[in-house]
Amino acid sequence: MTYNFVPFKARIEDIEEWLKKEFSLLRTGRATTAILDSITVDSYGTQSPISHVGTISMEDVRTLRIAPWDKTQIKVIEGAIQKANIGLSLTSDDGGLRVIFPELTGDRRQQIIKLMKDKLEDARISLRKEREEIISDMKHQEKEGEMSENDVFSAKEELQKFVNEANARFEAITATKEKDINS
Repeated sequence: MTYNFVPFKARIEDIEEWLKKEFSLLRTGRATTAILDSITVDSYGTQSPISHVGTISMEDVRTLRIAPWDKTQIKVIEGAIQKANIGLSLTSDDGGLRVIFPELTGDRRQQIIKLMKDKLEDARISLRKEREEIISDMKHQEKEGEMSENDVFSAKEELQKFVNEANARFEAITATKEKDINS
């Protein structure tokens, strides 16, 4: 009997998506709308993402423009971004807000890279925990007679192959983001 790795593969994808989301929140000095995705504003009594209360567009490589559909929301959006404390400068006018991404200093780049390495390690730890659960399940199935010793051995090899591939993808995502930060 072969082991069913479908749930494990899905969990790997979840961990990879989590890592990408965490990295998207790290500021690189270039304007990106993704950094605003996690910020919500109080819009008529409901917490809504900024993209649901206005249009977000890029003015240049370091500036975003937020044009709320209801101009009375400008101060609310400005307050939410300031409260998020993500190191962005804001200026408001009659039409909306400008979100300015300041240049990264060398120290800040190093802090961001260290934070990235921590997030990468968190992803690896999650992956190892998932691998240990699968190995435990395999041992249980072997004990119950559902899998032979040879099946467990070959399934562990296949499991390790999936883990190695996932770690390689995590490394590639990290290398891409690090290159983006250092450029």
